[in-house]
Amino acid sequence: MDVTLVSTLALMSLVGFTLGIFGGGGSILAVPVLVYVAGVTPGSAIGISLAVVGATSLVGSFAHHRRGQVDPRVALLFGGTGMATAYLGARLTHLVSGRVLMFMFALMMMGVGAWMLFDQRRAMAAVDADRPSRRRLVPALLAGAAVGLVTGFLGVGGGFLVVPALIAFAGLEMRKAVGTSLLVIAINSSAGFLGHLSRGPLDFRLVALLTGLAIVGAIVGERAARRVSVLKLRASFAVFVITVGIAVAVSNELQAKAARADRPAAHVVAVT
Repeated sequence: MDVTLVSTLALMSLVGFTLGIFGGGGSILAVPVLVYVAGVTPGSAIGISLAVVGATSLVGSFAHHRRGQVDPRVALLFGGTGMATAYLGARLTHLVSGRVLMFMFALMMMGVGAWMLFDQRRAMAAVDADRPSRRRLVPALLAGAAVGLVTGFLGVGGGFLVVPALIAFAGLEMRKAVGTSLLVIAINSSAGFLGHLSRGPLDFRLVALLTGLAIVGAIVGERAARRVSVLKLRASFAVFVITVGIAVAVSNELQAKAARADRPAAHVVAVT
């Protein structure tokens, strides 16, 4: 079997695992895996990532729902406001060059990784489990819309933003925030995927294969979350995300320099 395909499948199962255990974060690896390992163009990689992450998150949310760790009303509030902006973000993606997209992705990875590493205890802290108050409703709607825009534009689920937002604005405790986050990601990703699909067809055989592996990883991750310290795993994953972000930025810059070096020198015309 092709080494590239095996590597892609293994890494996408890791994406599913992190979605299952953290309620988000793993999708931030999907686009770099598809671009640098599978050789997919950045625009197509974002569309494929949304399909894989959306389907995987939906399956993962069912597993959490069986244990009463999903709040459908809150998920619809966040996901509903994010659907329109996710579709808009997907339409905007194709207006930006692949190099710029990957540079933005690298910056986001490093920022998210740093946030997960240095602010993890506050992010994991539980707050009161009251329903969202009217005072917090507007910030919750704005947070949902912002997450949707990021989801559609860069092809990430946005769980690293959704989980803390659900804790801060919806008053959910950590485990319920993780389960609810997966349903929000599924809603946003479906809208973003439709926006990318309108730009052209994707390789659905590849999508189905990657989704299957990611779902298996999500199921394993959801079960692992019951037995291991999510806080310690989160710190390790944060370091990994930062490292990948730096690698993406360096690789992107090297490719840009190589492209500039390959350009033919401008012709000098002598005027007599």
